[in-house]
Amino acid sequence: MKIDLSNKTALVTGGSKGIGKGIAKALSEAGALVFICSRDLDEMEKTIGEISAETGNKLKAVQADVTSQEDIDNLIETVTSHSGGIDILVNNVGGIGQMVPFEEFDAEDYLSLYDLNVVSMIRVIKAVIPGMKAKGWGRIINLSSENGLQPYPDMIPYNLTKAAIINLSKGLSKLYGRDNILINTVSPAFIYTPLVEDMLSGQARAKGITMENAQREFLEQNRPGIELGRPGTIEEVGAAVAFLASEQASFITGTNLRVDGGSVATI
Repeated sequence: MKIDLSNKTALVTGGSKGIGKGIAKALSEAGALVFICSRDLDEMEKTIGEISAETGNKLKAVQADVTSQEDIDNLIETVTSHSGGIDILVNNVGGIGQMVPFEEFDAEDYLSLYDLNVVSMIRVIKAVIPGMKAKGWGRIINLSSENGLQPYPDMIPYNLTKAAIINLSKGLSKLYGRDNILINTVSPAFIYTPLVEDMLSGQARAKGITMENAQREFLEQNRPGIELGRPGTIEEVGAAVAFLASEQASFITGTNLRVDGGSVATI
């Protein structure tokens, strides 16, 4: 099965590193004209250079903070003016928040994390919907997490935002299905990103053990439900997103595709 997105324009928020970078690469490999946005222009320029060298396709970078409506308006206008309009939106921006005990996490911190992880998606979705409705075609893929279905007690604020994303996607899929705008969620589990590599490397140094043993120890203690016994890769997440963006997924909307190695225990 070959995924062909050669006539499509895709926007990946938070596309400069980690999972977002993997998604941008997967969409570029499928032939889409890919725009990425981030607050760090230098990092984006490095990323689009690396991906372009690997895929042979050009990508474009637009500096934007998705918690700013002004930045979003400029982002959508810029992408639209350099393309035929946005066909595929991947909402990837998000943060974990502070890793502190529940009693120490203030209400204001919940609001800040909710704005970054959920409201930012709403802002961008509202901005792209009119263009997708006019085309009669659209794909919106929102990145959630296994935490949205299987909450971890040390990440309660993060869990709440990820559950909200799954609910948001399902509701919007009902609203815009008749416009041929398909809206789905992708929920990764423990993915081997550069941040995870740095974390494991730090644990390995602190304990005087190998990276392999640090990874095994982390999985056993923190993610024992991952049946495959390893972290996922950003390429595996990118492949799932590219599929949902394609015509091969033309009868799939409102779903939550878990890229989790079997971690989530529920049906």
